[in-house]
Amino acid sequence: MEQTDVIIAPIITEKSMAQAAKGSFTFLVAKSAGKKLISTVVAKQFKVDVIDIATLIMKGKRTRAGKRRTEVVQSPFKKAIVRLAAGQKIDLFEMPGEEDKKKDTKKETKKEIETKKEKKA
Repeated sequence: MEQTDVIIAPIITEKSMAQAAKGSFTFLVAKSAGKKLISTVVAKQFKVDVIDIATLIMKGKRTRAGKRRTEVVQSPFKKAIVRLAAGQKIDLFEMPGEEDKKKDTKKETKKEIETKKEKKA
């Protein structure tokens, strides 16, 4: 199996974004891919250190669609939750404008406030 065929897409949901903030990233992967293969591909492709991987095969769901409400079956798929070393992240999971919020919400320390007061006086 080619390395480009292992990771199909990132899974971006509210839950996966909350996990991404804690260092766990979720991907849709090929059904035949094993944990070791997924680990090596993620490490090479995103240049990160993989600590742990959990894989799940999600059951396909049946939904009704169309005017006649015919039953449509979603295919089952495999997803991998990849935990990275502390401080590492994957840019695919970064929300736009997230960096701007971090810069704006910086709190001033007591020393910075005191130095500003001294400069004014």
